[in-house]
Amino acid sequence: MASKKSKRKHEGEVLDEKMTSNQSEDSIDQIEESEENQEDSEVCCDDTVEGKMEELVLKVSELNDKYLRLSAEYDNYRKRTLKERMELIKSAGEGTLKALLPVVDDFDRALAHINDASDLKAVKEGIDLIYIKFQEFLKRNGVVEIEAKNMDFDTDLHEAITNIPAPSDNMKGKVVDCIEKGYMLNDKIIRFAKVVVGE
Repeated sequence: MASKKSKRKHEGEVLDEKMTSNQSEDSIDQIEESEENQEDSEVCCDDTVEGKMEELVLKVSELNDKYLRLSAEYDNYRKRTLKERMELIKSAGEGTLKALLPVVDDFDRALAHINDASDLKAVKEGIDLIYIKFQEFLKRNGVVEIEAKNMDFDTDLHEAITNIPAPSDNMKGKVVDCIEKGYMLNDKIIRFAKVVVGE
């Protein structure tokens, strides 16, 4: 009986040894496989990293090309608009001056006939017509005369040249006389009225 037990025990030990040797062989196989996989993955990683690097280099060159093109287009646009602006500034008053030419023509005709005219009243009427035409031209272009005489003195509209004693009490602080007319262009003062103020 003892021999049977020892035999079984011996068989169990042999079996255990076989199992451990099989397990260790399996572990060695697994380690070898994982090392092979790791080497393959490193090769794979190297390939993907190189591929990504090439892709990034292409993207950077594309973006650089787009940037250079955009920069050149903007530079051309800036030069073109600057040229157009300069031309506009040069010819900005062309329309206004063109509209003023008929008034100048009227003055030329008046001056040509003033020496031959015997009727002073007709000359005066002609000059009045030219003046009215000129005033209408100014109004059409947004130029309006600033009212000054007998108005309250306003530093936003008037420039006081001098003060004189007021001819009456109600003229104190008011414009007594206008030395030079003032004008506004579309609600902006282009010349202050030069006035004499009563004190």
